[in-house]
Amino acid sequence: MSEFDHEVVIVGLGPTGLTLANLLGRHGIDVLVLEREPDYYGLARAVYTDDECLRVFQNAGVADELAADMNIDSTVQWVRGDGRILAQFNQIERPLGWPVSNFLYQPYLENGLERALGRYPHVTVRRGRAVVGFDQDTAAVRVRHTACSGTGYGTRDARLEPDSTETVRAKFLVGCDGGRSIVRTELGIDMSGTSFPERWLVVDLKARDGVDAFRHLPYFDFVCDPELPIVSCPQPDGHHRFEFMLRADQTKEQMEDTDTVRRHIARYVDPDEVEVLRKLVYTFNAVVADRWRERRILLAGDAAHMTPQFIGQGMNSGVRDADNLSWKLAAILRHGVDPEILDSYERERRPHAEAMIALSVFNKNVVSLGNPMLAAARDIGIRTAARLPVLGELIRTAKIKPAPRFRRGSYLGLPRPLIRGVQGRLAPQPEVRTYHGRHLRLDDALGAGFAVLGYAADPRQAFSAADLETLRALGARFVTVYPLGGRPQGKPGQGREDITDIEDHTGVLTRWFRRARLRPGGVVLLRPDRYVFGTAMPGQAATLIGAVNRQLRPEFAVATRAQETR
Repeated sequence: MSEFDHEVVIVGLGPTGLTLANLLGRHGIDVLVLEREPDYYGLARAVYTDDECLRVFQNAGVADELAADMNIDSTVQWVRGDGRILAQFNQIERPLGWPVSNFLYQPYLENGLERALGRYPHVTVRRGRAVVGFDQDTAAVRVRHTACSGTGYGTRDARLEPDSTETVRAKFLVGCDGGRSIVRTELGIDMSGTSFPERWLVVDLKARDGVDAFRHLPYFDFVCDPELPIVSCPQPDGHHRFEFMLRADQTKEQMEDTDTVRRHIARYVDPDEVEVLRKLVYTFNAVVADRWRERRILLAGDAAHMTPQFIGQGMNSGVRDADNLSWKLAAILRHGVDPEILDSYERERRPHAEAMIALSVFNKNVVSLGNPMLAAARDIGIRTAARLPVLGELIRTAKIKPAPRFRRGSYLGLPRPLIRGVQGRLAPQPEVRTYHGRHLRLDDALGAGFAVLGYAADPRQAFSAADLETLRALGARFVTVYPLGGRPQGKPGQGREDITDIEDHTGVLTRWFRRARLRPGGVVLLRPDRYVFGTAMPGQAATLIGAVNRQLRPEFAVATRAQETR
């Protein structure tokens, strides 16, 4: 580190930058976070998160604290203008260990993530510092930043203090600085997609002290009213959001007027029982950056893609970016992995981000139909679809959301078979039981890095000594998963291993191993983001290790082959 001031510089202290800083901090990476705004925003933008992202927060060590401030397991529904329900989304199963539908108040989430950074003395946060330039060579990125008065989050021009400019040298730079990203702009990277003309008025409310203003609005409603499409979103601690679609003849000034806002919210609440925290007319974009990496500089979150708000996945796409990027940076910086694995970041994340954008645009189109005849046809279609056996189940359990799996042939890992393949898919996270009889979530037993799971056997037995060295060089943890009642028993000393061992008392992992065509003795290699790198039965591990050496540690593979030749 004598040649570098920091290993990674992150630009932007929103949810993406905060998540990335926490994940890198857990991996022991020296991080500098630069935030242009000197003051915390303190108002809500994002309102929703899902089980995938809570699992990411879990791996960052903050999920339980964050979830305690969320409205969890909430029902989402499409309703008519008269309040009649067209369809409901409910998913009470927790395949990833967390509730699927969770509504949040963003200041609580950001405060929790920023507090968590205090655990890491090697993570430095500097507010009121604007990036004014950067350049890179084959070894490093030099980032110039200066004191900044801030923009009031887009309400005024920033005032810079050139005399305060500093330059830092880092190994990587990540732009998490939003839709107007200075990092993306300076790189000359364009965004492609669609900007929508529809304008919406967002109104954030807080119930006044001692008033229960929102009990009659318990669920998240997409109000499919051709006269006035509306979104109604419950939030924790007496907060609530409404979004109203504007007509073409309504101006921003008219709609943000206090009397206009009162008339609109009076449809649902007593205006005297609530405080208006924010009122803003906005339009939205569905765009993706043309590229997400320029050698040692990367883009994440809204700097890389902007998602319409209609399924609440904009923030969550950024959290997934941070998860994918963090372990790859840590593998490079701590385990000598080839930096070219960063090319896989965009290959893996872009298709999923684009799928989320497409679903959000689809939902926008469903909600905002203004033609009464088309709206009536929509209502009939939704009610009919909700009654069909397969489609209705997908709707009711919210499984129309793009699944957490990578496109075949585009990810780091063994190729996924056409039938019953788990490679490139996110592993389940059931509750498991330790030898001491304690229950915990699977990821808490696996740690922060790579993990090798052995089905009812010590996974180390499947590998040669050289293969084990490869896995240990990646920092892999070895874990035996016993089926319920399947622990070794009966003889003194039996079952004592210098290895993590857990019992699958719910049967979820046992069924998952079988779906992956693994018998006892088989192994699964999980990446740090808990996607499956590959599987193998005893005698087949060479194929798995070959893929590890080719895709993650080519220089290590050469050294190993040279030793075996000698």
